[in-house]
Amino acid sequence: MKEYIEIRCRMLADYICTTGATVRDASRKFGVSKSTVHKDVTARLEGIDYAKFLDVKEILEKNLKERHIRGGDATREKYKRDR
Repeated sequence: MKEYIEIRCRMLADYICTTGATVRDASRKFGVSKSTVHKDVTARLEGIDYAKFLDVKEILEKNLKERHIRGGDATREKYKRDR
């Protein structure tokens, strides 16, 4: 694996662990696609830093469980703004 990919994986993992960010938030912050972030922190990170991989996996699972709540909140705010 190329060195810059490994560095990016570690940076993404650190960002997600410290902020609890979603894949979408991380993709905006680092200027890469959501697919790239997801592949980096799920597939590639496992071989680079397994302990960090487990931490990120836990955060991503939490974000997945809360996704429907964030979506409902966003819709509620949208309709409040449009009134």
